[in-house]
Amino acid sequence: MFLLKRQDVEISSIQHPKLDQQVPILHYQGVTFRLISVFKANQGEQARALWRELTDNRGKACVLVEEPERYSVWGKIRLEQLDSDTGSHSKTGILIQASLLLLQALYIDIEEFLGARQASLFEKDILDLLRQRQFPQVSSSETAYNLLTTNPLQLAKLPAWQENHVIMLLQELHRLGKGYFGNANFANQVANTLQDMPSGARSHFISWLNQSPLTKLWQ
Repeated sequence: MFLLKRQDVEISSIQHPKLDQQVPILHYQGVTFRLISVFKANQGEQARALWRELTDNRGKACVLVEEPERYSVWGKIRLEQLDSDTGSHSKTGILIQASLLLLQALYIDIEEFLGARQASLFEKDILDLLRQRQFPQVSSSETAYNLLTTNPLQLAKLPAWQENHVIMLLQELHRLGKGYFGNANFANQVANTLQDMPSGARSHFISWLNQSPLTKLWQ
C-alpha cells in the first residue's frame, strides 16, 4: 500500500489551460500527481479499495494520502497532459457524458442485483422521465434505450442538453435509484464510475458536482 502522510508530500494547484478552474497537484519525490478522488476520514476502506482498483487492476501509478480530515487518491500525470485530458467535448458536453455514465451504471446495477424485470421497469421510468421533462432529442423508446446502453465516451454527438437537464436527470436518478434499492449507497461511487473519462473531464465534472446542490445526493 503506497500510503503517504500529508507531511510527506507537497500539494498545490495550477490553472487548467482549457477550463476555468484550479487543478490540485501533488508533488512527491520529483513526480507529479493529479487529484482523482477525495474521501471523508471515516471512508478509509473505500479510499483503499479505489487505490487497489487503480493500481492492481488498471495498472495506474497512484498514491493514497492520509490527511487529518480526509483521504485523497492521486494519479501520476505529466503537466503537458492537461492540454489534452478533457477530451473533445465542451464543458456542458462533459456534464452530459458523466451523467449518462452514472445513468448506465445504475441501470447495470439494477439488472445485476434486482433482475431483468426490474431493469425493464427502470427503462420505462427513464423514458417517462425524459419525455415528461421534455429532454431534447429523446422522442422514442429506442432513443432512450440507446442512452442506457451506448458508451457516451464513444458518441460522436451527444444529446443537445443544457446544464439544467443534467441537474434534473441526476436528481431524478437519485430518487429512482433510492426507490429501487431502498438506500442511496449507489450514489457513493461517482469517482470510480467515471474512471474511464479523461482525467481533466472527470475532475471538471466532480468539481462542478461539489459546487452544486447535487453534492448532497451524489457523494
